[in-house]
Amino acid sequence: MWKPILEIGVVWAIVYFLLLFIKGTRAVQVLKGLIILFIAFFIAQIFQLNIINWLLTKIFAISIIALLIIFQPELRRGLAHLGQNRWLRFLAREEKTLEEIIRAIGLLSRRKIGGLIIIARETGLKNYVKSGIPLDADLSKELILAIFNPHSPLHDGGIIVREGRISASRCFFPLSENPHLSKNLGTRHRAAIGLSEESDALCIVVSEETGEVSLAVDGDLRANLDIGELKKILADLYIKKK
Repeated sequence: MWKPILEIGVVWAIVYFLLLFIKGTRAVQVLKGLIILFIAFFIAQIFQLNIINWLLTKIFAISIIALLIIFQPELRRGLAHLGQNRWLRFLAREEKTLEEIIRAIGLLSRRKIGGLIIIARETGLKNYVKSGIPLDADLSKELILAIFNPHSPLHDGGIIVREGRISASRCFFPLSENPHLSKNLGTRHRAAIGLSEESDALCIVVSEETGEVSLAVDGDLRANLDIGELKKILADLYIKKK
């Protein structure tokens, strides 16, 4: 009983990924042409049009070789893509994300520009994304600096980063009510700690007054970090855990 279900699932997956692969390429037009030829072939079979049937049979016989020649670049690219390690691509993306964040934080710190960057992990942050301005933009150092520019309308609040993209900016988070926190902590620091108390997000804060870099994780604030320390901690907590 399970074999037909398995076979149907495998065939469905092959057809789905094949259509996904050829989407937006010239293979789509060729596929449409082949469908027309198949329809003509079945019509010729039904009405016993022997000459047309013979002609289409010869065309199908040579079409396999013709397709291999026409789509040689696409086939080579597809096989190369199939052979790539998805885990390595995932790691490369996450490492690039952290590298861009680290570079941006270094510049924000040196220029004493305040910033709050939230790196989402397992806990969903959709409610906080909705509280801000949706971006869904590729993460880059330049974009982070543009957002936190004091003259930018987006610089208040924080940004949320998920899977290598900035989901939203100008997001506001709950302030920590921990009575043991220092009275010198500003709104950004209390918001970072407050969010880290409610989620597993990594909350990075750059002080506007001193340029000091801090990281809030699980309700704990690690203050006065240099860039090297921050990079190592983020790699341990984000990439290695993933």
